[in-house]
Amino acid sequence: MEGREAKDRLYEAFARTAQALASPKRVELLELMAQGEHTAGALAQAAGTGVTSTSAHLQVLARSRLAATRRQGTKIFYRLADDDVAAFVAALRDLARSRLPEVDQVVRDYFTARDTLEPLSREELAARTGRGNVVILDVRPAGEFAAGHIPGALSVPLDQLDDALARLPRRAEIVAYCRGPYCVLAPQAVERLRAKGYRARRLADGLPEWRLAGLPVAAGAEQSAWRPSLSATTRPMVPNGPGTGCAWPAPLPGGRRWRCGCSCLETRSAVPSPGRRCLTAITTWTG
Repeated sequence: MEGREAKDRLYEAFARTAQALASPKRVELLELMAQGEHTAGALAQAAGTGVTSTSAHLQVLARSRLAATRRQGTKIFYRLADDDVAAFVAALRDLARSRLPEVDQVVRDYFTARDTLEPLSREELAARTGRGNVVILDVRPAGEFAAGHIPGALSVPLDQLDDALARLPRRAEIVAYCRGPYCVLAPQAVERLRAKGYRARRLADGLPEWRLAGLPVAAGAEQSAWRPSLSATTRPMVPNGPGTGCAWPAPLPGGRRWRCGCSCLETRSAVPSPGRRCLTAITTWTG
């Protein structure tokens, strides 16, 4: 192989990768797959496109080795090939924003205009999570939460937020996050929370950027089953002893008991840190 032929073949491959992103819907599909694997039907619904069109886009991404597949029975699940693809998409967004003024204009008009408080950086959120003085809401669909989420986050999909409002602690600051810096779910959640009197702001980016930064990611749906009892939060707490949490005066039917924590959600266990005062009981079933 001569030098010219080698260069031509290499640049053809580079161009083929770039061409795979020539459709805005394919860029969006990559961002959706960065949340976890999905069927073509689920991706079509999230992207607002038909299943046939979505399947064609996915085939292009798979041929370019940007997407990978897994078959389960009659279903095919699509995901990003690896984190290099997520980093590529993030770099593409950053490049477009630095070169195209219309991108920054949309960001100012939609995102910045809604930010009463400055978005929280991932570094600051990681530090505050360790101190236990923030409630983290993952407002993506429950399936995306189960595929991966920020440790300690609560799964409250945007369409379920209104039902969860009364169960959220009033005095804690709430940070909502979703799929990335240009995802509209978190800004909408923050707007609704602030309209109801909660101190809320959004994370500056999303779960894929958190993962790419090397920060810990949890998986599974255990926190999505968090169901604090609205009536229980009004009951008086009975301390078991200094710094040892609380218990309700009597067992519940069937031998079940309440497990209590602080409204700041500094811990999911029944034992808050010594010297901290529970403002409101956050309760779940145990036993």
